[in-house]
Amino acid sequence: MVIVMQPGASEERVQAVIERLVEKGFDVHRSTGVERTVLGAIGSKNGVDFRDFELLEGVQEVIRITEPYKLAGRTFQKENSQIKAGGVVIGGPEVVLMAGPCSVESRTQIKTIAKLVKEAGAKVLRGGAFKPRTSPYSFQGLGEEGLKYLREAADAFGLLTVSEIMDRMDIPIAIRYIDIIQIGARNMQNFTLLRELGNLNKPILLKRGMAATIDELLMAAEYVMSGGNRQVILCERGIRTFENATRNTLDISAIPVVKKKSHLPIIADPSHGTGLRDHVAPMARAAVAAGADGLLIEVHPEPDKALSDGAQSLYPEQFTGLVRELRIVAEAIGRKI
Repeated sequence: MVIVMQPGASEERVQAVIERLVEKGFDVHRSTGVERTVLGAIGSKNGVDFRDFELLEGVQEVIRITEPYKLAGRTFQKENSQIKAGGVVIGGPEVVLMAGPCSVESRTQIKTIAKLVKEAGAKVLRGGAFKPRTSPYSFQGLGEEGLKYLREAADAFGLLTVSEIMDRMDIPIAIRYIDIIQIGARNMQNFTLLRELGNLNKPILLKRGMAATIDELLMAAEYVMSGGNRQVILCERGIRTFENATRNTLDISAIPVVKKKSHLPIIADPSHGTGLRDHVAPMARAAVAAGADGLLIEVHPEPDKALSDGAQSLYPEQFTGLVRELRIVAEAIGRKI
């Protein structure tokens, strides 16, 4: 439930309500605005009469939350969340571009592409070091060595880093090199990993699972947030449908739906969403028009020689041209790149 305190309620009265909630076994999450304080009480408790809290001094209203996601939903927090990483804000007026290769292949490769995407307008350098691949014989990434190359390249050109981890054992290594930790579609419901990420003070980019509903995506975010880490960025990366013309079906409609259900920022990944280079640009434009707070795009200096996902990676000149188009779309809806 959500308890809305009266405007100007004293700190003493707020604390009294918090103490009563804790006594009843609730986990309390406090949100203090300009005019009033809102308390989110999390936990399914039997035998609690919610009217008891309405009678406490300083309480204006008690709201029962029916959605299973309490922290990710808008009932507890109406205003949009803005996730800050370094000097970059995801969820604000700017549409943030995250670009780079699917996999970090060498120091030269990642530095080359870092320079190119920075000049085009990207703020975050993406690159995989731990790669979950369908085939065990495919390139699996360089591991920590790849993260070192990613960090070096990002620092050289004033970029942040985003990269995927696959296991909670990767966390101690990842936090040394990665600014935004990505959880891929295959791990969206790796609840043990999500709980561990809840203990971090670092943004988490959470991708929608290949067969996950929007509510399931928000529940996965709830696992991270319930651990104390509110810095969650959602990502629509395409779902598996009966259609086989593209690698996945990029669900553009999920963007406005998530915006209505949740205060968390959402970005789109048109590269994985389509799997084909020719379709990335139109879907990127559509995602920005639909309200996406950012884009995650694969760019490679030589896609035909890429060790993974070359078919969906843009050539640098294609990315530069796309950014010019995206600026026009963003401006048309009152945003910027």
